[in-house]
Amino acid sequence: MRDFWLSIAVTILGCGASFWYAGPEAAFLALVLGVLEVSLSFDNAVVNASVLKDMPPVWQRRFLTWGILIAVFGMRLLFPVLLVAVVASMHLQDVVRLALEQPEQYAHHLEAAHVQIAAFGGSFLFLVFFSFFLDEEKEVHWIGWLEEKLTAMGKLESMEVLLGLLVVLITQWLVPQDLRMEVLLPGVCGVILFVAVKALEDLLGGGEHEGQLQRAGLGAFLYLEILDASFSFDGVIGAFAITKDVVIIMLGLMIGAMFVRSLTVHLVRRGTLEQYIYLEHGAHYAIGALALLMYISILQPVPEVITGLIGAGLIMVSFFSSLQYNRRQNPEYHH
Repeated sequence: MRDFWLSIAVTILGCGASFWYAGPEAAFLALVLGVLEVSLSFDNAVVNASVLKDMPPVWQRRFLTWGILIAVFGMRLLFPVLLVAVVASMHLQDVVRLALEQPEQYAHHLEAAHVQIAAFGGSFLFLVFFSFFLDEEKEVHWIGWLEEKLTAMGKLESMEVLLGLLVVLITQWLVPQDLRMEVLLPGVCGVILFVAVKALEDLLGGGEHEGQLQRAGLGAFLYLEILDASFSFDGVIGAFAITKDVVIIMLGLMIGAMFVRSLTVHLVRRGTLEQYIYLEHGAHYAIGALALLMYISILQPVPEVITGLIGAGLIMVSFFSSLQYNRRQNPEYHH
């Protein structure tokens, strides 16, 4: 429980603030939004843990302190405001006023940017998915017949980039003519950003002495923040289906983001990824599914509940598969 005490405290404060702001219904909606955020981001917590466990301790602490502030206030509050300002060609102060005084209109502008958001976030997440399964050094396979073929494909240079661009090109060909550039440009930008962040990681890393390890930690920190941004798009837009009140949305997503942080800490401290060897596979399949659903949502609406259930389902299946693997390896194993 010690990994979750801060999240529980934030939940109490968040619900209390929602109750003070607009009564019991607001407190309930904030709690629902927190659950929605966790369901959509559980796979994010697993992937965060897989990167975080190899980061220097100082960068682990920075991700769990600075990172949560960036995640809550930057990606889930300020970034959507900035996005609406760019898409609607409005000044930032006008967007803030719109969000507080005319939340329905603000939500309309945010939803109008859905195509660009889905193309950008989807292409970045596809690259995360492909880079994991196309890793030619990957030795542990969950779905062997599929993952062995993907690993073999990974021997070809930059195959994940080629596949990511192919998804973008196919999608922009399927959408109406007037939306093609709105898919193509953000989709390509998502691919470019992934390649740039990975290149920065390689540039900053590449050594074992303290200075190089610290720089590698910075690269991993930037990667995790961009990954979190890609996940947060879906939750922010989905939140407006529950309430149009920006204050309640902020408080609810804050609760969810804190629990994602606590899950990340718990997974790292308990060594869960080492104990359940297919859990990371399930999380990356969930990321691939989320990326695919984001692209499908460009063509037709996809309910957030489907996204959450598919992601949670894949992770649960990988968890039980890991239990079965542990029992096969050690008949006396008990969870």
